[in-house]
Amino acid sequence: MPAGTTISVPEHIKKVPPAVRPIVQAARAAIRAVAPKAEEVGYPAGPPRSAGYMWKIARYRLNGGNVVGIGTFPGHSNLFFYRGRELDDGSGLLEGGGKEMRFIKLESRADLDKTAVQRVLRKAFKLGPA
Repeated sequence: MPAGTTISVPEHIKKVPPAVRPIVQAARAAIRAVAPKAEEVGYPAGPPRSAGYMWKIARYRLNGGNVVGIGTFPGHSNLFFYRGRELDDGSGLLEGGGKEMRFIKLESRADLDKTAVQRVLRKAFKLGPA
């Protein structure tokens, strides 16, 4: 595959480890419920060479800019927020200390049903793209 070729999200999901596939699918559904008009874009890279690296599956865009992404590891998945530093809502869910991005660790599908996770997703789309 040529460098930079985007892989569709369904193609990525077929290759996601079975243990975390339901989490990734639930994350997609949660994002669609909050932002049905957001554009879903697959990442160009396939699975990482090391289990210690996050496999970026999809990102969701509004007006051409990224808002949130879904990534996975062998045992859990993440929602990562491009303007995460601006989203701190006091829930303690957001992790990370980078310049801008923050993430929420998802260890099961049930994590996506938490009111605080839904609130952060809504705030991210209200805040808009990076």
